[in-house]
Amino acid sequence: MKSKILAVLLLISILMNIYLIQAQPSSKDLLEMKDKINQLEITNSEMSKQIYRDNLSIQNYASQLDLYREKIAGLEEKINNTPTGLSGAAKLEAPAVMQKVDYIEDYPFVRQQITEIGSIMNISVEIKPGKGRILVDTKPLMGVVFQDAANTAAYTAQKKTGKDLSGSDIIFSIDATYEVPSVDGPSAGALMTLLVVGGLNNLELRKDMTMTGTIDKDGHVGEIGGVIEKAKAAKESGKNLILIPGENSRLIQYIEKTRNYYGITVIERVPETIDTKDYIEKNIGINVEYIDNFDDVLKYAT
Repeated sequence: MKSKILAVLLLISILMNIYLIQAQPSSKDLLEMKDKINQLEITNSEMSKQIYRDNLSIQNYASQLDLYREKIAGLEEKINNTPTGLSGAAKLEAPAVMQKVDYIEDYPFVRQQITEIGSIMNISVEIKPGKGRILVDTKPLMGVVFQDAANTAAYTAQKKTGKDLSGSDIIFSIDATYEVPSVDGPSAGALMTLLVVGGLNNLELRKDMTMTGTIDKDGHVGEIGGVIEKAKAAKESGKNLILIPGENSRLIQYIEKTRNYYGITVIERVPETIDTKDYIEKNIGINVEYIDNFDDVLKYAT
């Protein structure tokens, strides 16, 4: 049995050798095969180079895509963070205390007499797209007097309305008959804040009303001077209502009292505290309301 198997295997081996000898390629076939192999190697090399270039292109495109994504993100952030310029306008008349200077000859000297009188000035605001500037235009020239009040008014108005004014210019125009002393400039702060808020929110402000009072960044309305003179000016200009700070709710009035000391008559001026609202309404004839904060201003002015 084993001999038969070995004989078969031997026969198969002989036949395979005969086939391989007969199938052995010629030199021509070998050359053709080498040429094909060379061509395939060249093609493979070119394809490898192309793949490499394509990979570089892909990396380059990916890098550019990341760059454009960053630029787009930056632009979106810039667009989101850069407010659209706002527009608006408003105007009101404001009372002020002007200083009238008279020179009186009192030989051999000349003395100066300063009289404070109430007057009305026109204040308007224009809000338009810009660079976040706060500008003050005054006649006569006294911009320094109102610049701090304008800055505070713009800041407070932005805080109260929640609107970003960094993309807008706020231009105040103030037209007065006389030059306003620097000490009285801040007293228009509350009214200037009202103008900005009114312009931004398109509020209809009462034209028969005026007001006086400083304002701080939190909207607190503060004390002013010359309240009686300002009330008189408001009345003379046809106003029906004047808003004054609650801190000005008391006036000091001097009452003359006569006393006799051992046959000698002495007249004394005794200070007496009175309510400002009652005094103005009774003696000047204009309605008065006290304001302590900007919410009070909006309550009476709109």
